[in-house]
Amino acid sequence: MKNDKPGSRRKRTDLPPLDIGSRIRRFREARGLTLRALADRCSLSVNAISLIERGKNSPTVSSLHALANALGVAIVEFFQDNEVHDAVYVEKHRRLSHNKDGFLMESLGIGLQNQQLEPFLITLDPGRGGDEPITHPGQEFVHCIKGEVEYHIAENTYKLKQGDSLLLEATRGHYFKNSASKPATFMIVFQAIGNANIGSRLHF
Repeated sequence: MKNDKPGSRRKRTDLPPLDIGSRIRRFREARGLTLRALADRCSLSVNAISLIERGKNSPTVSSLHALANALGVAIVEFFQDNEVHDAVYVEKHRRLSHNKDGFLMESLGIGLQNQQLEPFLITLDPGRGGDEPITHPGQEFVHCIKGEVEYHIAENTYKLKQGDSLLLEATRGHYFKNSASKPATFMIVFQAIGNANIGSRLHF
């Protein structure tokens, strides 16, 4: 049921915004950084940053995190404009994603003003995942969609199968891995404390 009325502030926006590259360029120039200087601060090449800024290449989730960290801003600031958005709509084929060595990470939504939650869809090949506990502020929610994923929290191990969920205090040492013989698909929702996106940066 639709409740929107003419003149309502509610807006529907798709990701990624078309001018995200120009926003990244404005942040870089405002800090007096050349492309080379910015590249030296993160894992991206000068050419990769230039292509993103000119809208010639779509950035991955990991690229956006690297750029945000290098520029000293919250990643959500790349998506904000002068309009007020209280809803973010993401079509499946337009998800920001990062795929490397059997680890696929897809962002399920980013760009909400004062965003406090950061949802991701993870597809993990057998044998992939971490083995060193990490900690970060806030809480973390996990829901297994397909296959199995192990979550290690302090001295406890939780084996999540299809339909299982886990909610944890992320200040306790934790990591996840796929010890099964088939790929696992699961959703993780991080609490983005102060828009810092620390949880996703440390995990991914």
